Amino acid sequence: MGKKKLKKVELIIDEQEERFGVEAISLVEFPAIEENFGFFNKDQFLTLAKLDEEQKTLVGAVLIPNKEIPRYDQEADEKYIVYFTEETIKQAQELFMASLRNNNATYEHRVPVEGMTVVESWIKEDKKFDKSNMYGFKNLPIGTWFVQVSAENNPEIWEAIKNKEVRGFSIEGYFTDVLIEQSKQVD
Repeated sequence: MGKKKLKKVELIIDEQEERFGVEAISLVEFPAIEENFGFFNKDQFLTLAKLDEEQKTLVGAVLIPNKEIPRYDQEADEKYIVYFTEETIKQAQELFMASLRNNNATYEHRVPVEGMTVVESWIKEDKKFDKSNMYGFKNLPIGTWFVQVSAENNPEIWEAIKNKEVRGFSIEGYFTDVLIEQSKQVD
């Protein structure tokens, strides 16, 4: 018997819904996009090994276009894949900033976190010259959403970051599912 191909779902923003877009950025131990953030050190070079106790600043990817993110539906007992297009990521980033949600943060999608602020947000537009390259994210594609977050006002979270209990970003928001491909057996 062949392997089952997973259902593939595109997540989009439907501005006709009551709630839509990214509500908060969550600090997580295992980011679904499988990209850890980096930390500023004294020389502005990012590394996971060295931290700047004074700046307490993080930089990392929030969403990566067409990155397949595994999900599990408990009710249907079914694994499936979700992803975001470049266009949806751009729309999500613009709505997040325009809605002044840059102070909305959570820990592991459960606990609201105070003292965390998105101080910079951008979409990677050039493979060679984008500022994400200087932070060590050279291999991420055009259309990736990056943020720089200040953790200056939250010593507990900063300790968790230093202890590698928090390694990356994840989003919290409201999106509409568009079924792209149904699950099926593959030989």
